[in-house]
Amino acid sequence: MNTVILAAQDPTLADFGKDPWWLVLGKIVFAFVFGLLATLLGVWFERRVVGRMAVRPGPNQVGPFGLLQTLADGLKMAFKEDILPRAADKVVFFFAPTISVISAVTALSVVPFGPKVSIFGHWTPLQVTDVSVAVLVILACSSMGIYGIVLGGWASGSTYPLLGGLRSSAQMISYEVAMGLSIVAVFMTAGTMSTSGIVAAQGDATQLTIAGQQIPAPGWYAILLLPSFVIFFIAMVGETNRAPFDLPEAESELVAGFMTEYSSLKFALFMLSEYVSMVTMSAVTTTLFLGGWRAPWPITLWSGANSGWWPMLWFFGKVIVLVFVFVWLRGTLPRLRYDQFMRFGWKVLLPINLVWILVLSGLRSIEDWQTKDRLLATGIAAGVLLLATLFWPSRKKAPKPPLQEQVNSRPHGSFPLPPMDLQVPPSPRTKRVVAEREPANVVAGSDSREV
Repeated sequence: MNTVILAAQDPTLADFGKDPWWLVLGKIVFAFVFGLLATLLGVWFERRVVGRMAVRPGPNQVGPFGLLQTLADGLKMAFKEDILPRAADKVVFFFAPTISVISAVTALSVVPFGPKVSIFGHWTPLQVTDVSVAVLVILACSSMGIYGIVLGGWASGSTYPLLGGLRSSAQMISYEVAMGLSIVAVFMTAGTMSTSGIVAAQGDATQLTIAGQQIPAPGWYAILLLPSFVIFFIAMVGETNRAPFDLPEAESELVAGFMTEYSSLKFALFMLSEYVSMVTMSAVTTTLFLGGWRAPWPITLWSGANSGWWPMLWFFGKVIVLVFVFVWLRGTLPRLRYDQFMRFGWKVLLPINLVWILVLSGLRSIEDWQTKDRLLATGIAAGVLLLATLFWPSRKKAPKPPLQEQVNSRPHGSFPLPPMDLQVPPSPRTKRVVAEREPANVVAGSDSREV
C-alpha cells in the first residue's frame, strides 16, 4: 500500500482539470505571489552578493539584514513623478511594461513545484496546469515578452529607446533560437513535452551497459545532456538581458536602452519583468535539466525525500542556486561588445547545437543494435569527425607585405600619405616670416657688476 501511494506522487496529464475552482484559484495566487516575492528577495540577494564580492556591506539599514530595502525602493518608485513624453503613443506606452510582466509570470503556470499532495482532502499536483506541449508554452511566453520591450522602445517616440528596443529584440530572438534547439535534446530523451513528464523521466537512474555490466548513471539531463544544458544556460542569460549580456541596457552606450523614457511604476514594471524572467527561467532550467522537484543525491537515500511537501524545498533550493549563478556572472564577467555577442550566438552556439542534436539522434537510432555494431558505427563516425577536423581548411590570413612595398604599389593619383616620421612639413604656400631680433645696446653704468 505504501508503494502505491509513493508511486502516485508523480502527476500525469490525467491528474489536471479535476480540481475545484477554489483550489485552482489558490494555485494561481501561489504562482503569482511566488514570482513577486522571488523578485523582491532576488533584488536584495543580488545586491548583497555583489556587495560581498566587491567587499561592501550592501543593503543593511532598512529592516533586518536590509530585507526591506527592495520594498522601500518600490514604494519610492511608486511616489515618483510619472513622466509621459509628448511624442509617445500613450496606449502602447502604458501597456508595454504590463506585457513583459504578464508574459514572465504566465510561464510559471506550467512549472511543477512538487508532486501530488493532499490539500484539504483533495489530491492535487503542486502545479497550476500542464499540457502535452507545456515547454512550447514556456517558449511562447518568453517570445511574447519581446513584444513588450520592442513596443516600449517604439512607443517612447525617441531615438535612443527605439535603438535599445531593436537591439534587445534582435538579441533575444537570436538566443531564443539556440535555447529552443537545446530543448530538442530533452524532448528526444524524455519522449514528451509535458513538464511533469520530463521531471518524471529524470526520476529513474539511467542504466548504462559497459562490458556487459549494468551501471546506474544519474538521471538528470544536466549530466546526460551536458552540451544542451550549457548552451541552454548561456542562451537563457542572453535572452533575459542579464549581465554580462545586458547590452540593450548598457548605460555607457544607450542610456538604459528601451527604458530611457520610462519612470515611476512603469519603470518598476520593466525592472520587475526582468527579475521575474530570471526566476522563471531558473525554475524552467530546474525542471528541464536538474530533476525538477526531485531531491538530489544523497538526500534520495531517504525513502520519503520525494513525497509530501519536502520536494518544494529541493525545488526552491535549486532555483536559489541558479539565481546565485546569475548574480555571480554579473559580479565577475565584463560586458561583451554587441557584435561579439551576436557572432557568438549565431556562429558558435547554433552550429554546436545542431551538431550535438545530430550526434544524439545517431546514438538514439543505434540503441537497439548489438554492442559490436554500435562500437563499429561510433568508431566510424568518430574517425570521420577526426579527419574532417584535421583536414578542414584554415582561414589563416596571408601575411601583409612590408609598409614600403605597400606604398610603392599604390596607383598613380592616390591620396597623399602622411610622413612616416610623424613630422608634418610646412606648406609651400605659407610665407615664411622670420622675426629678427635686434641686439640690445645697453650702456653699462658705473655700478654695474657681474652677477
